[in-house]
Amino acid sequence: MSTLVQINVLPHQAEDDDYIAEKAFAKARLRADDVREWDIRKRSIDARKSPVKISLQIEFWKVGEERSSLPPFTPQKVHNEQEIAIIGAGPAGLFAGLRAVEAGLKPIIFERGKDVRARRRDLAAINKEHIVDPDSNYCFGEGGAGTYSDGKLYTRSKKRGNVLKAMEWFVHFGAVEDILVDAHPHIGTNKLPKIITTMREAIIAAGGEVRFGAKLTDIKITEQQIQKIQINDTDWLAFDNVILATGHSARDIFYLLHKRKVKIEAKPFAIGVRIEHQQDLIDHIQYHGDSDNPNLPPASYSLVQQVDGLGVYSFCMCPGGIIAPCATAQEEVVTNGWSPSKRDNPYSNSGIVVSVTPQDLPNYKEGDPFVCLDFQKSVERACWEAAGKTQAVPAQRMQDFVNGRVSKNFPKTSYQPGIVSVDLNNVLPPLIAKRLKKAFISFGRKMKGYLTNNAVLHAPESRTSSPVLIPRNPETLEHIEIKGLYPCAEGAGYAGGIISAAIDGMNCVDRVVEKYAFAQA
Repeated sequence: MSTLVQINVLPHQAEDDDYIAEKAFAKARLRADDVREWDIRKRSIDARKSPVKISLQIEFWKVGEERSSLPPFTPQKVHNEQEIAIIGAGPAGLFAGLRAVEAGLKPIIFERGKDVRARRRDLAAINKEHIVDPDSNYCFGEGGAGTYSDGKLYTRSKKRGNVLKAMEWFVHFGAVEDILVDAHPHIGTNKLPKIITTMREAIIAAGGEVRFGAKLTDIKITEQQIQKIQINDTDWLAFDNVILATGHSARDIFYLLHKRKVKIEAKPFAIGVRIEHQQDLIDHIQYHGDSDNPNLPPASYSLVQQVDGLGVYSFCMCPGGIIAPCATAQEEVVTNGWSPSKRDNPYSNSGIVVSVTPQDLPNYKEGDPFVCLDFQKSVERACWEAAGKTQAVPAQRMQDFVNGRVSKNFPKTSYQPGIVSVDLNNVLPPLIAKRLKKAFISFGRKMKGYLTNNAVLHAPESRTSSPVLIPRNPETLEHIEIKGLYPCAEGAGYAGGIISAAIDGMNCVDRVVEKYAFAQA
């Protein structure tokens, strides 16, 4: 059994192992001779007041104590084993594939988009030529939306499954071990592609398959049991178990399920803008003026405020980041943000979004599964039209938005397709715009200097989560009515980030394994 202690150190002391050990030993009332081994278990920044400190959780193993560890990723050879279909090669699909080969099932992953390397050409086409490939973009393709939107691994989903196992698998496939320690772990868009490629290669080496350019176009259900799936409008393939890990932007899947009378529901989601500040300003605010400290990373923030009965909050905050165009169809505009591993871009960006329930919407009809999706689509199209029907985005300086003034000019932006000056009060629905204005005023009180006209709003931030829920049995994780169909992760409404999606993918495979074990017994 190990011993845990919590200590706080100054930023320049956080890399001094001798100092950390001395302070931690004293806190635990241990002598150095008593300790066989020690390690940093958790690391976070305490910036609530000056001076900023680094909070460390230290774990000790005394002389005579053994340090336990989880077994590494250990795949089986599954070339001739029972097959399972996985639709989508995002974090849920990839981790479902990894868990399948570990458990002795043969995963066949069908991904509508391209492999992670080939995706880059299509991302360049969006940024430079304003051309959106509906099957290969920031949302679709190997690795899913998380690949080119940062690789944040922070999750609150401690009760969903084995967070540590998912994190250790990332390390096994090439991520730095710091992600096991940092309170808000982050890999970086520049490093994720290689890690994802290594995961895919491991699945294939074990006997699984990954098929690109393979889009789910139909399903066959007989007596409430999944029977077959159709790929690319041609090939029908028989599967008893299908994990549906298609992501929050696969709208065609929602329409397909509805067409085949598979129950789906409207789901609360959030919509707003992506705001960009200079990173130096956020550092100055968060670090109480100590923004030049070389021992501190680029600062982040988290904001939340109730406004007229709805929550307004920051989402996917990217220190040292870039705003990216994330549309999945030509006649819409969508923004998201990402950071490289070093977070050394001069800009800071974050989504600032308003929580929306189906009942909040003007066109709400009880039982309409698409009311939130239709609202989401209408905002994205309105922004596309307002920006000249290109992948440029409608934009406005922050104080100009609050005061209802069209911005005459802008500071430089990280958003490559460009920005167009509009009054977002006339583009965003009043439900959203009015609450954003009040929230920005409140945020300006909480973070002195945050409400500035040097900050620019880019609209919209609309893909925070799926606007549709695919209901499932909480015990078996199968669809509530269809046996063998496993709605999974963000696209089904059961996850909200890379790690929670990965865990959900693994959990779905675990339920399939249990089903086979029960049948064999």
